[in-house]
Amino acid sequence: MDAAGDEERGTRERGTTERGTTERVLTLLGLLQRRRAWTGPELAERLGVTPRTVRRDVERLRALGYPVHAGQGVGGGYRLGPGQTLPPLLLDDEEAIATAVSLLAGASGAAGVTRGAGAGAGADAGAGDAALRALAKLDQVLPARLRHEVRALSGAVEFFGTGRTPVDPEALMTLARACRDEVEAGFGYPSGDEVRQRRVEPHRLVASDRRWYLLAYDLDRDGWRSFRVDRMTGVSARTWRFRPRAAPDAARYVQEGVASRVYPHRARFLVHASADTVRAQVPASAAVVRERGSECCEVLSGAARLDAVLMHVLLLGHAFEILDPPELADRCRELARNLLSAGQLPPNRGD
Repeated sequence: MDAAGDEERGTRERGTTERGTTERVLTLLGLLQRRRAWTGPELAERLGVTPRTVRRDVERLRALGYPVHAGQGVGGGYRLGPGQTLPPLLLDDEEAIATAVSLLAGASGAAGVTRGAGAGAGADAGAGDAALRALAKLDQVLPARLRHEVRALSGAVEFFGTGRTPVDPEALMTLARACRDEVEAGFGYPSGDEVRQRRVEPHRLVASDRRWYLLAYDLDRDGWRSFRVDRMTGVSARTWRFRPRAAPDAARYVQEGVASRVYPHRARFLVHASADTVRAQVPASAAVVRERGSECCEVLSGAARLDAVLMHVLLLGHAFEILDPPELADRCRELARNLLSAGQLPPNRGD
């Protein structure tokens, strides 16, 4: 009995020692992030340990990927330098709140600046997507006591000059958590003149140059659907977990839906210019551009009237061919005759 008791006490003491070491190393990391340089005796005094223990803890941080540099002589000491990889950061409460509020603003589109179509708009969408991914990681470890302050601060900030339709940050976070945790989500969504409740298995949030979309499996309609987040109401995550289904490529599915599937008329063109050139001229929400070699691309778009699509492609300024639908080629020839006729001078012009 005595031997068993000694072994149990030894296990508890080792656990206490390990926890104490972990807490001390984290405190050391916080000190190194707070000030540019510390001497060994300064750190030893702050941590209540010997300089030898400080050296051991510095080696523990280095093993975890933190580039802690040590200098000798006057002006020397320990300092945290930049590394080739980004190790975990240690944030205090105020820093965590400020980071979360900034990420919420960026993810919800409030921090963006209006840009022209093309590469700049795509960069804004990518930044918003990255902000949401970072926010989801921070949310996973954010203490509950700080979440109320984050919500209060984000609700008290207004922005202007945004190019993307603003969305409720809380709704965006709820959907991001549901995607991450693979749980069902529910929300109200307009359908004709009424709002209907939808039950979905969320897969991915997709940021376009103008809006946020959710790609999800619609349980009531038994199929994949994309939903505009800014049109949702009463967003909630349920407790029912689901087994992920084989899903389409999220960005491609949403883009094709936004650019063509939602319209009554669709058209395909072969444009004699590189895909990069055309993407810089056309918003991602207006058309799907696919590479067809180094000097050509395929453009898929839709509209309420095919004439509108035809005029947009014409005004790109590149030679092009109509692939689909066949009747659009007839319409193109008709419009060409009208344009040629309008460009002819009257016989008595100039008399």
